[in-house]
Amino acid sequence: MSILKLGIPAGSLQEATAELFKKAGYNIKFSSRSYYPDIDDPEIECLLIRAQEMARYVEQGILDAGITGYDWMFGKDVVEVSELIFSKVSRRPVRWVLCVPEDSPIKSVKDLEGKRIATEAVELTNQYLAKHGVTADVEFSWGATEVKPPLLADAIVEVTETGSSLRANNLRIVDEVLQSTTRLIANKNALKDSFKKAKLDNLALMLQSCLNAEGKVGLMLNVRRKDLEAVINGLPALQKPTVSALSDPDWVAINTIIDESVVRKIIPHLRDVGATGIVEFPINKLID
Repeated sequence: MSILKLGIPAGSLQEATAELFKKAGYNIKFSSRSYYPDIDDPEIECLLIRAQEMARYVEQGILDAGITGYDWMFGKDVVEVSELIFSKVSRRPVRWVLCVPEDSPIKSVKDLEGKRIATEAVELTNQYLAKHGVTADVEFSWGATEVKPPLLADAIVEVTETGSSLRANNLRIVDEVLQSTTRLIANKNALKDSFKKAKLDNLALMLQSCLNAEGKVGLMLNVRRKDLEAVINGLPALQKPTVSALSDPDWVAINTIIDESVVRKIIPHLRDVGATGIVEFPINKLID
């Protein structure tokens, strides 16, 4: 039997990834004693790998595919299958930012000429500096990067979602280096295998459908034909609402998908213009 070797990001993205897979219909179970999580699909074999190393192992063919951040794909010869916008805290992109101490005289990237920068993303930082024509000493940071300025570094390039850790360490953002989202990536040769390509395409479709459905709900309602135009004009829809005939020729049923955030405003309006039998229901997957 053919097997797809899939890398699951260990660490901060691990639980968020498992949650997304569960919504898509794949149950992943982790064990504290194993780097091989169980998944309820006999055609997939999972391996826990740090997101920072994922693209390297996918490029080498040790893994057929994996989930990692765009920030860790630089310089790696891999194929992006799908962008999956999720993270450990929110569904917003994470930001790599250039930071210095609040009282630092450094005001722009140009002021970093000849300075020392600490970061986990050395290749990304070097590309950023080269783009601005700046030469600096970029050192790999093994962790606790926020505490290194000013004694161990003049500046840092660090990832942030909320900025709370940076503020707690009295750091000021000078510039944004990159915005990064999570990606499903694949080995080039793996995509030449018809089984693995189909498996990955289907996996990407199901994962993306769950992300598409976030913040959306379905709405069903009945309305008199004479009130149909007034209802539809006030009804935000994903595309166009579905209108179906009922056994009573004077009435129709409407089925649509809307943002959950507007439901509390829309339902009272729908009732006021004559809609009845209004039902809200959850949307788990949404395929465009």
